[in-house]
Amino acid sequence: MASAELQGKYQKLAQEYSKLRAQNQVLKKGVVDEQANSAALKEQLKMKDQSLRKLQQEMDSLTFRNLQLAKRVELLQDELALSEPRGKKNKKSGESSSQLSQEQKSVFDEDLQKKIEENERLHIQFFEADEQHKHVEAELRSRLATLETEAAQHQAVVDGLTWKYMETIEKLQNDKAKLEVKSQTLEKEAKECRLRTEECQLQLKNLHEDLSGRLEESLSIINEKVPFNDTKYSQYNALNVPLHNRRHQLKMRDIAGQALAFVQDLVMALLNFHTYTEQRIQIFPVDSAIDTISPLNQKFSQYLHENASYVRPLEEGMLHLFESITEDTVTVLETTVKLKTFSEHLTSYICFLRKILPYQLKSLEEECESSLCTSALRARNLELSQDMKKMTAVFEKLQTYIALLALPSTEPDGLLRTNYSSVLTNVGAALHGFHDVMKDISKHYSQKATIEHELPTATQKLVTTNDCILSSVVALTNGAGKIASFFSNNLDYFIASLSYGPKAASGFISPLSAECMLQYKKKAATYMKSLRKVQQSLEKISKLEQEKEHWMLEAQLAKIKLEKENQRIADKLKSTSSGQSVGLAQENAAVSNAAGQDEATAKAVSEPIQSTSLVPDVESREDLIKNHYMARIVELTSQLQLADSKSVHFYAECRALSKRLALAEKSKEALTEEMKLASQNISRLQDELTTTKRSYEDQLSMMSDHLCSMNETLSKQREEIDTLKMSSKGNSKKNKSR
Repeated sequence: MASAELQGKYQKLAQEYSKLRAQNQVLKKGVVDEQANSAALKEQLKMKDQSLRKLQQEMDSLTFRNLQLAKRVELLQDELALSEPRGKKNKKSGESSSQLSQEQKSVFDEDLQKKIEENERLHIQFFEADEQHKHVEAELRSRLATLETEAAQHQAVVDGLTWKYMETIEKLQNDKAKLEVKSQTLEKEAKECRLRTEECQLQLKNLHEDLSGRLEESLSIINEKVPFNDTKYSQYNALNVPLHNRRHQLKMRDIAGQALAFVQDLVMALLNFHTYTEQRIQIFPVDSAIDTISPLNQKFSQYLHENASYVRPLEEGMLHLFESITEDTVTVLETTVKLKTFSEHLTSYICFLRKILPYQLKSLEEECESSLCTSALRARNLELSQDMKKMTAVFEKLQTYIALLALPSTEPDGLLRTNYSSVLTNVGAALHGFHDVMKDISKHYSQKATIEHELPTATQKLVTTNDCILSSVVALTNGAGKIASFFSNNLDYFIASLSYGPKAASGFISPLSAECMLQYKKKAATYMKSLRKVQQSLEKISKLEQEKEHWMLEAQLAKIKLEKENQRIADKLKSTSSGQSVGLAQENAAVSNAAGQDEATAKAVSEPIQSTSLVPDVESREDLIKNHYMARIVELTSQLQLADSKSVHFYAECRALSKRLALAEKSKEALTEEMKLASQNISRLQDELTTTKRSYEDQLSMMSDHLCSMNETLSKQREEIDTLKMSSKGNSKKNKSR
């Protein structure tokens, strides 16, 4: 795969190189053409320079000729000036000479006029040629500069492309070398991969065969041992106890504790707000100590006095919800039954808000109608009226979503699991809306209090009450902001924790199954504790067995040491005097008695051991006995462990059999009930059959009676017909005889 990618990359680079090479050829051709054009223009410039020099030379010669002619004209004018006085002296002689000079002068004038015209014409031609030459030269020079600039640019582009092509060629060569090395490496890796693939295929084949055998064995065991698969159906799977997630439970309890603290702050702020509002009604716009307040405010004050009975249950409901979330439970929406209680308390409080809202609006209108109310104060009161409506609407919206979240623990079909996340998101939005409304109330009430404090009739009692209401509104605003931020920060965790439930299932089916699951969880925890106690007892028994073997070995070693001491004392007795032998004999007797008691004790706890006085090497005997008992201890420990494992296995089998027996008894009871129902159905059907049979018999009897009556009528009709026939025959005979 990597070699194919490298080959494709190399082909792309080769294509780019061929494209750049073709572009280079085009650019080279363009540069050559421009160089040829530049050379032709240089030749034209040279020719123009030569023609310009020729014209310049002609101009110089004409200028010199003009100078000569001018000198000659001056000479002629001088001669004319000299000839004029002479003509005065000799008019006659002068007439001829004057005529001659006049003719010469006319010739000279004509010649001069021609020379002047020719000179003027040459000047014009020279000027035109000079201007044309300058214009052409300027054009050629500008074109030459442009061509030189373009040639330099083309040359720079050519140099850059050449350098780029050389660099690209070098890079491609390096890449080619690397790719060749890499291709060789990849070929080696491909060979190794083929070998590994063959090995993996063999292993896969072996594993497939092994797993197929295990699958068949497992299926046979499941078919023989397992009465039914409780994970196949969601109703049964919902009763299975999920894996205990202690971290999840601690996290949920911590979150519930934080929510409880926030709700307690909100409850305290709401209590203060309603209480101080009641106090304000008693002193403004009419002080109850001086005059009687309006019946509307009296009723409003009476309702506000009952606020604690609606607000306090919110804290209690949240406290019960917090206490229901423990480390041993499974906290999901299907198991939070106490959320329903909190939702009911919130509904009760919203009913209280709906009840006091009209009175609150009318009370603000009454303040606006008072003579003390200014236009600014009236505007603030109108804003507060709108804010109170928004506050009640936000609480209703919040209660709707909390009631939806409480449905899974009471009515499983009330809310689908796919809508859990959207409902939680809407709860967060409602909390943020509550915070915004409280900010507006705090702002408008602060402005209202400032205006009221500036009134000339404002008392100290009113100022103090307004300050208390402001502090409670600020506390409500801060509490709403904290709980909104808290819920938004934990919203992702709430949505992610909704999938916490039974393994391989979408969740709990109903609150009843969740409750049964919690009961099974408690039973499972009790069973695990009993198993732990059994395990601890088995470990304690194993330790006691080891200690028993250890002390038995110690007793054997002490007995051997006693025998050695007895042997040493006996040897001493042989070498001592007869006087000392008596005392030693007494001591030996006492020691023998003690040894006899120890030996009896050892026999009581262990097998009898023969005397070791015949064994010359006592230490080897001690090692032999020690090794024997250590091996015996290890053997007994392994046997005990094997027995423990067998007992656990047998206990599990017995438990499974007891479960199967219980299930069989349940199925037996169910079958018995079904048999009872079937027998009842049979008896009912028999009764129906008998009644139907009787009705059929009655109908048959009625039909038979009806048939009999019909037969009788038919027989009567036949008789009548026969009589009519007979009478008709008699009449016919009579008619014939007549």
